[in-house]
Amino acid sequence: MTISLIPLGNLPVKVSRLGLGLAALGRPGYINLNHGEDLNFSYGVAQMEAHTHSVLDLAWKEGIRYFDVAQSYGKAEEFLASWIRKRDLPLDAIAVGSKWGYTYTAKWQVQAQVHEVKDHNLDTFSRQWASSQKRLGNHLDLYQVHSATFSSGILGKTEVLEALVRLKEKGIGIGMSVSGPEQGEVIRAALMSEVDGVPVFDSFQATWNVMEPSAGEALTLASQMGKGIIIKEALANGRLTTRNTHPHFTETLHFLQAIAQSYDTTIDALLLKIALQQDWIHVVLSGAGKASHIQSNVKALQLPRIIEETEILERAKMSVDAYWTERKSLNWN
Repeated sequence: MTISLIPLGNLPVKVSRLGLGLAALGRPGYINLNHGEDLNFSYGVAQMEAHTHSVLDLAWKEGIRYFDVAQSYGKAEEFLASWIRKRDLPLDAIAVGSKWGYTYTAKWQVQAQVHEVKDHNLDTFSRQWASSQKRLGNHLDLYQVHSATFSSGILGKTEVLEALVRLKEKGIGIGMSVSGPEQGEVIRAALMSEVDGVPVFDSFQATWNVMEPSAGEALTLASQMGKGIIIKEALANGRLTTRNTHPHFTETLHFLQAIAQSYDTTIDALLLKIALQQDWIHVVLSGAGKASHIQSNVKALQLPRIIEETEILERAKMSVDAYWTERKSLNWN
């Protein structure tokens, strides 16, 4: 198999166009629709590690070479690290991004009063960077602020920004993931963030899908400035699949099924392809919860350009506030 890799913006990191995020693999509870079923309701650490390794093995076989983890994804960093050791992968075989800023608090439970706590202060950064580095070592290429918002105050915390730039000087890419209805505004503000004339952020990871494409203009600007662009939740945590049984999605689902059928493909592959064909995006993350998702997702790489893109966006798009309100209401399962 010929593996096609591209630079992640101006960073000296080569990535596959389709990446794998381990948010649904590293912890028993997550908000993806039918998450528990994907894990066969088997939540032992050893069982989940083996399950994660099986998904990683197939992702590797299918040419996926960018992997996304985070401190708050339970044991995702550990599972990825043990898989790297198992395969004895050289440093240049894959690219890895992790994130700091959330602390996992669910204690390996599916249901918890609080699953994760966000704090973008210097102590959290220092503690979590040390932990990520210990687990992933020199395989760690990109370290991202996890879910930056104006309310988290990260852009006003000079001591944190200075620490991030010091890390950048050691050769680690510095990124920012964003979430919520103000994604675009946060990205634009972060593009102006500098320490002694040095831009802080090298990349941005954001939600973009046909339900919620509002960050597109800001991400396009960031890409034009040489920043790496990583897209998460391209399938809206399963809301853009047949798992979404809400009546308001029925008409859109039938529409998407008809178009997918016309390309002899699946809805997930169709929508991942629409994200992949945006020329300002470098990586689109699969949020696969099991190996069969990878098998379906990678079909996107073989599809021709989806000419119905504009029509799909018009039919599927929700208001920004409605999208994020619905996402916030998703159950951990």
